[in-house]
Amino acid sequence: MTERSTLARPYAEAAFQFANERKALGPWSEMLRLAAAVAGDPQMAALADNPRLPRAEFIAFYLDVCGKKIDAACANFLRVLHENRRLTLLPEITRLYDELRAEAESRVEAEVASAFEIGDAQLKSIAAALRKRFGRDVTLTTRIDPSLVGGVVIRAGDLVIDGSVRGQLHALATHLTR
Repeated sequence: MTERSTLARPYAEAAFQFANERKALGPWSEMLRLAAAVAGDPQMAALADNPRLPRAEFIAFYLDVCGKKIDAACANFLRVLHENRRLTLLPEITRLYDELRAEAESRVEAEVASAFEIGDAQLKSIAAALRKRFGRDVTLTTRIDPSLVGGVVIRAGDLVIDGSVRGQLHALATHLTR
């Protein structure tokens, strides 16, 4: 994963700088997400790896699949990625780009995983606590993970707060086996 991040970082930084200069951070996030989804499709990956398909035909097809939802600048960016055999890095590039965007917009994106659905009041409380801790606006996304048994796991950047029953059982098991 670290190697992928290292390879993806210059591309993410270049895309961010380009989009930031043009005040187009939001549209570039959307275009990169779309491009990453297309690149991540198993059929598209198979085409990318097909040695009988000329590279120029592949990128033309790829850009056609993306359609009019990407602009000319993003299409050029994708061509550069393709020429450098880096299209497979698009999910990582998108993640790094979104981190740079969040930093520039003084915003923290956090994911709250729970065993069951969380109520709005609890989400507001979590957002307020994270806002206080980071001193920034917080954007929460939620995910249901039944393997947690109960409680929540909050991920915000490098911070992980594991308040799940699974995490507590794991900590207890570790403590007992010492």
